[in-house]
Amino acid sequence: MSSLAQTLRPKTLDEVIGQSHLISQGKPLRAALEKDHIFSIIFWGPPGVGKTTLARIIANHLDRDFYEVSAVSAGKKRLQEIVLEAQQLLSPKAPVLFVDEIHRFNKAQQDYLLPYVEDGTIILIGATTENPSFEVISALLSRTKVFTLKPLSSSELLLLLKKVVKHLSITPPLTSDTKEWLINFSAGDARKLLNLIEQTKILFDEVSLENLKKTLQSSAIKYDKDGEEHYDTISAFIKSMRASNVDASLYYLARMVHAGEDPTFIARRMVIFASEDIGLAAPTALVVANAVFDAVTKIGYPEAQINLAHGVAYLASCKKNRSAYDAYFSALADVEKFGNLPIPLNLRNAPTALMKELGYGKNYEMYPDTKKSLLPDKLAKKNYFK
Repeated sequence: MSSLAQTLRPKTLDEVIGQSHLISQGKPLRAALEKDHIFSIIFWGPPGVGKTTLARIIANHLDRDFYEVSAVSAGKKRLQEIVLEAQQLLSPKAPVLFVDEIHRFNKAQQDYLLPYVEDGTIILIGATTENPSFEVISALLSRTKVFTLKPLSSSELLLLLKKVVKHLSITPPLTSDTKEWLINFSAGDARKLLNLIEQTKILFDEVSLENLKKTLQSSAIKYDKDGEEHYDTISAFIKSMRASNVDASLYYLARMVHAGEDPTFIARRMVIFASEDIGLAAPTALVVANAVFDAVTKIGYPEAQINLAHGVAYLASCKKNRSAYDAYFSALADVEKFGNLPIPLNLRNAPTALMKELGYGKNYEMYPDTKKSLLPDKLAKKNYFK
């Protein structure tokens, strides 16, 4: 059974709601299609604004074979299969390869596509929510045209809402408060609006403000990488590792990976955790966490989930020691409170004769008694590291 988003997906540019800066008369994307001109493209924009829809419209309008993959799950083997099929096509028209979340592809995967984009074997259309300047290799970026897509405006979402109401025969009519709430909830994301209405219709039949809010509280709502679920899950993940609960740590990792969370985001938090919570209890934890970060950066999904699981199981199993973390922030609090207190003269650099005469570096001991304070006089009795 097709979802509401799939059923109402526009088939032509004239049916698309939003992105008028690209598809209205005289604008670049429409002008290119009207001339049957095709080139590789990167669509950059937030979720639910029509990146996949535009890719399909382009392929359909130009009568091209269309391949669609997600960079989260597609490995190099799948790319090789598509390239081989493209090379064997009888049609002289190169097929369109649409890569959703292309920023998830690692450098090796992007490098693999490069020669086939360059020689015209495939027409690449990538979709990304991340700045392609940072996430797409420069060689591939230079061979594509980047189009920036915008969130749908309130008026555009109201047009979409009108189509939904008609398609689903929603009765009684939506109140103005319900419409306003839906527009604010959607925040420019058409798919978010469609999914919530569809789920509410299935669960309660009547699409009222009360029922919409009930649906939001149900388990049917997807993980939102910019919303509360995102922060709640990463919080549970960190706290589970802190509690040395390997099972819970791996479970919350699996939830994030399944939802398509950026593997480098997870790995960055693991690097922080290695110093913040494990610290001196197992100094190799930072080495392992950095190795995981390096691995997921090079490999990407789907294989990167194995590197993440390896690192998480290790970090969760380590003993914990926050002494270095606590000591540093205690010292930082004194820096913020007292400012730049005078450094003891014996610790100061003395590159000139005048400085030596003033006592800079005088009586400096390379290996002094460890009980002797080297702090500014005002803090001489402080003991940050426990």
